Amino acid sequence: MNDTDDAGSVLPESGLARSARLMSLPLGVAARATAGAGRRLLGADAEQVSAELKDATAEQLFTVLGELKGGAMKFGQMLSMFEAFLPEDLAAPFRTRLRQLQDAAPPMPSSKAQAVLRAELGSDWRRDFAELDLRPAAAASIGQVHRGRLTDGTEVAVKIQYPGADVAIASDLRQIKRLTAIMGPLTGGVDLGSIAAEMAKRVTDEVDYTLEAGAQAQVAAALADHPRFVVPRVHRFSRRVLVSDWIEGRKLTTVIDDSEDVRNQAALDYVTFLFAGPKLAGILHGDPHPGNYLITPDGRLGVVDYGLFARMPDGLPSAMGRLIRTAMDGDSAAMLAGLADEGFIARDVKAEELLDYLAPFVEPASVPMFHFNRNWAREQFTRVHNAMQPGGVATRLNIPPLYTIIWRAWLGGISVLSQLDAKADFGSVLREYLPGFAKS
Repeated sequence: MNDTDDAGSVLPESGLARSARLMSLPLGVAARATAGAGRRLLGADAEQVSAELKDATAEQLFTVLGELKGGAMKFGQMLSMFEAFLPEDLAAPFRTRLRQLQDAAPPMPSSKAQAVLRAELGSDWRRDFAELDLRPAAAASIGQVHRGRLTDGTEVAVKIQYPGADVAIASDLRQIKRLTAIMGPLTGGVDLGSIAAEMAKRVTDEVDYTLEAGAQAQVAAALADHPRFVVPRVHRFSRRVLVSDWIEGRKLTTVIDDSEDVRNQAALDYVTFLFAGPKLAGILHGDPHPGNYLITPDGRLGVVDYGLFARMPDGLPSAMGRLIRTAMDGDSAAMLAGLADEGFIARDVKAEELLDYLAPFVEPASVPMFHFNRNWAREQFTRVHNAMQPGGVATRLNIPPLYTIIWRAWLGGISVLSQLDAKADFGSVLREYLPGFAKS
């Protein structure tokens, strides 16, 4: 066993201490704004001052969220997916730090990792392992991953949850919801409150690794021989420890700097997996965060985290496919009626106005090749943001419970595809895997 002499706490356990760190974000923005105004009055270049303030804000935001881990970091990682929606003057200083936060965090001391293994797997937990590196291979919001080898020679990833992660996540998300109004300037208008609220609903499921293990094992069995996907088999699990196959590969976000062909193939595989999971395995992978996806040495897509999922034994809702097809056909009256039947209409809305609002979202499926990029994503974000103003179309719509996790996967997926700057025949994926979409 490889060991280190790490010391110190894993998560700042005091709710008051964590709240104080989160409160430092808006307070820091206010202080920098005051200092910046003073510099401008003294003759400093306004654009340079503004750029420096945004860079300092990005540094503080993602340092605090990353160091706190728990719900704070999980919220930051979710926010990082939506970088493509931010205006360029905000996105530019955030981009590098956002990518870092997508798959990195300060590690848990090895002594605490071993304590969790003893508590979850028993005092003789080492009997199953020929080797386990106690230096984490990756550290994220609620746990970290160690590389090991079972006694039969199988290379494995051992996922260990941070002690107190469940309590810290719930506390952080409550605090973030309180701070969304004053944190808004940090994020260019992204709806922080909705993101935090949706995450809070699923905290209990995500910190129970037995649920994750069941979903992952089901998908791994269903896709065992798939030519494009690799899903790690589960070997052992408890509420706070999950042992599964080690998947060798590089993060999906690394293809941003690759050739167009590589980016397009990775993007097509990514979309295909999100839509194919329900049909082939009865499971929707609900977390499109790019840190959960790897490009393997043979070019396949590895999917390594099933903390957020939905069981869909009959595949995605067929009404979803029919409604997208109806919108593509321009039948506004039928689309309005269908959305009302599914529970999407909260208040009266004109059919034509609704079709105009939704049309760009179905465009990627309506053309032979669609190009996702940041400019397109920002245009859609601006449209949606404007439609959420009082009296706007979006204020008259509702997301039914069945579609909440689908909406999260869809919206996050669009943002990731826009970051990849990818072009492909995405409509073909819907025709094959989305019930109700293909024409008879």
